[in-house]
Amino acid sequence: MAELFRMPAVAADAATAVLSAWQVAEGASFTKDDALVSIETDKAEVDVSAERDGVLLKALYEAGVEIEVGDPIAVLGTAGEQTGDLDALLAELGVAAPAEARQAVRRDVPEEPAAPAPSAAPTLSLAPASREPDRGGRIFSSPLARRLAREAGLGIEALTGTGPGGRIVRRDVEAAVAAGRAQATEPPAPPAPAPVPRATTPAAPASAAGTGDHEDIPHTRMRRAIARRLTESKQHTPHFYLRATCAVDELLALRQRINAVSPVKISVNDLLIKAVATAHTQVPEMNAVWQPDAVRRFRTVDVSVAIATDTGLVTPVLRGIENLSVSAIATRTRAFAERARSGGLVPADLEGGSITVSNLGMYGVEEFAAIINPPQAAILAIGAARDEAVVRDGAVTAAKVLGVVLSVDHRPVDGAVAARWLAAFTEAVENPVRLVV
Repeated sequence: MAELFRMPAVAADAATAVLSAWQVAEGASFTKDDALVSIETDKAEVDVSAERDGVLLKALYEAGVEIEVGDPIAVLGTAGEQTGDLDALLAELGVAAPAEARQAVRRDVPEEPAAPAPSAAPTLSLAPASREPDRGGRIFSSPLARRLAREAGLGIEALTGTGPGGRIVRRDVEAAVAAGRAQATEPPAPPAPAPVPRATTPAAPASAAGTGDHEDIPHTRMRRAIARRLTESKQHTPHFYLRATCAVDELLALRQRINAVSPVKISVNDLLIKAVATAHTQVPEMNAVWQPDAVRRFRTVDVSVAIATDTGLVTPVLRGIENLSVSAIATRTRAFAERARSGGLVPADLEGGSITVSNLGMYGVEEFAAIINPPQAAILAIGAARDEAVVRDGAVTAAKVLGVVLSVDHRPVDGAVAARWLAAFTEAVENPVRLVV
């Protein structure tokens, strides 16, 4: 029996979402847990799976339309079911006819650019790779891979997937683009030389539009959300900042000893995340967020980790890390990083937490102050470890030190509380054996 498929609430606070792409064609059948549609929210792009077997009888919206949560987006049916009079069916189900239903306002999603005029420049050509179709010719791919393929002008069917089960992932698109560029760089045969007249006056500079001396990148929904949230944070969250320098010689030595025997490789950032959990346990007043009517204090330590992706910065949340080993933290962080860069995060991964860890040390940045990710109460900005002269027991000696800056929301957290937290963090970093016992 035909039924409506409605825009799901993939994020707790989202009133609308963008229908990024249909994963099933009209009239095609699907089975339970197959991806039906890709949905983009302010925080992530996710695939929505089917709850049972069926057929996509009619898609009510095209890709790229922003739709309110709960509105019908498709008509689903059972295998072998015929639509008959579609208008009558939609009227029976209580929705507008397709011609009216598709009249939605597109927002935050750029229109497809017009095709450029033909030129003599070399063109990219990618022959469809030989692949075995899955489930009646369907091709499985991650949301990020589909987006990158669209931006590069590639058909997803022309790519060969190297992900699980032949799924097309980001690296497959990047490899195809690189192969096309290599083909395009083969120079054509040079034309016969022609006489060049002597210029009598300097050539006028071409206009920006003619030479393409700049490129306007349309804002994605995610980029707009990042801009809005961080602007609101600086405008409405009273930040204050505390700085500290931690000696990390023992931390680096401990990491080396752990990695010599551990099957899971531990990074410095994994140890620092564990130090954040230790400090939160010792100073529970920091494990809180500001609410309109109360300060909400959490019973578990949930920490966001800033991960840079091609589409923007995401902050998935590691939950209950006060009870996790350093190797478990490392495993979960790497899994988040892989899912973030392949477009596999879901909104639930990004919700919660009272503090974020942002590390730019791998880029050689010595120190920076980060903007708090609301509604969290703090963000710890971590710089690079460096050699410095320090005084120990009255003598000057060389040591590895690391600078951190703690940005704090002054509404739920007072300066003295933040100072005690930073002292506890520094103690855990400088005496790291506490992180593994």
